[in-house]
Amino acid sequence: MAKKNVSPRKKKPVSYTYDAIIIGTGPGGEGAAMNLAKQNKKVAVIERYKDVGGGCTHWGTIPSKALRQTVSRLIEYNANPLFSGTDKPKHFTFPDILSHADAVIRKQVRLRSGFYDRNRVEHYCGEASFIDPHTIQILRNDGSVEQITAEKILIATGSRPYHPDDIDFSHPRVYDSDSILSLTHDPRHIIIYGAGVIGSEYASIFRGLGVKVDLINTRDRLLSFLDDEMSDSLSYHLWNNGVVIRHGEQIERVEAKDDSVVVHLESGKKMRADCLLFANGRTGNTADLNLDAAGLKADGRGQLAVSNTYQTQVENIYAVGDVIGYPSLASAAFDQGRIAACAMTDDCSNAKLITDIPTGIYTIPEISSVGKTEQELTEAKIPYEVGRAQFKHLARAQIANSLVGSLKILFHRESKEILGIHCFGENAAEIIHIGQAIMQQENGGNTIEYFVETTFNYPTMAEAFRVAALNGLNRLF
Repeated sequence: MAKKNVSPRKKKPVSYTYDAIIIGTGPGGEGAAMNLAKQNKKVAVIERYKDVGGGCTHWGTIPSKALRQTVSRLIEYNANPLFSGTDKPKHFTFPDILSHADAVIRKQVRLRSGFYDRNRVEHYCGEASFIDPHTIQILRNDGSVEQITAEKILIATGSRPYHPDDIDFSHPRVYDSDSILSLTHDPRHIIIYGAGVIGSEYASIFRGLGVKVDLINTRDRLLSFLDDEMSDSLSYHLWNNGVVIRHGEQIERVEAKDDSVVVHLESGKKMRADCLLFANGRTGNTADLNLDAAGLKADGRGQLAVSNTYQTQVENIYAVGDVIGYPSLASAAFDQGRIAACAMTDDCSNAKLITDIPTGIYTIPEISSVGKTEQELTEAKIPYEVGRAQFKHLARAQIANSLVGSLKILFHRESKEILGIHCFGENAAEIIHIGQAIMQQENGGNTIEYFVETTFNYPTMAEAFRVAALNGLNRLF
């Protein structure tokens, strides 16, 4: 008797609450959510804080840059002979300038909340954790619990300041880069431990307010990833403004008292100040996600490993932003979120992060770089030349009394291709993009001669590119 042909039973399609769930509403989460929403996907975002924006908006990029802007204008006011006269210099306390940061944060929250509303992205407020690779539990502030599911999940939970176990961060005189925004008194002296980007920025801010600053650097030079001349310029400028920098030091212990903080270093030195800002390292926000339930594991710094499309080892789960480590920039996180969203929808034809990501460091003055440093080019034995423009020679800088700083262009001696651009001075993070745009050109479009053959507005700070290009080309023979 012939066997009956039995057709294989079709699997019933799985039904999910959403096409995608985004955990975190910082730049990475926002970039992914907006991209998916534009592709008509049903998207939910989960944010544990009461407002959207993530650490970037509330504790990191936005408040610190708003503080920096206010202090920079205060320095400019006090240095301008038109305003100085015979009156004593104008003085603000740290709590005074926080009000400006608060106003900017409110505007950012209103703006970004509107993005989610207009694009019909559902917003959940609460603590997210995995039940399985497709299911997220949300613990709300009132104690209630809800579960939602999605085909794809993106982790964009950001990072938090690293807290060594032997330092008491609950003491009212010990701060990290988040809690410093709650500083209510006016310190006369602060110790900053960690001279990375955050530590250097806050050293500039507090010194600009007239506070005595001890900056402890665990390495042998400031911001060693920068071109050496940029690092040296920052170091000199901070030193010239009265910041005491101690290189190659490690904390042994912190003695927090009612009226002061004493920091003991392994070298035997000790310092006393009104308060301590500990700004040495960050940790990915993954500890509360119950990653094991999703089949994921973070490294010792709380970070997740991902592919070039930001896919984790679990096929349907992606991660972007600080939680994956380098480059840990808000600007890059937006693009990472966008690229991850493209990967989720299998539309990755042109989606990739650019190789030369510009850095913007908001010290006073600013530093910005894109491309290779002189040290990297020398080590690679690439024949390059240097073109420089000193800001003090630019008419616009003289008008604005922004004379500190310079622009440096590194270019190939033979092809004249631009290999790197490094800027130190006011508005450095803005004008760097002019050079970046030329560096991205293909088929011979990337050439330093562009800056000579193009007419710039006069007077402008951007004219520094023309001056630097002429300076560099004059070195060729």
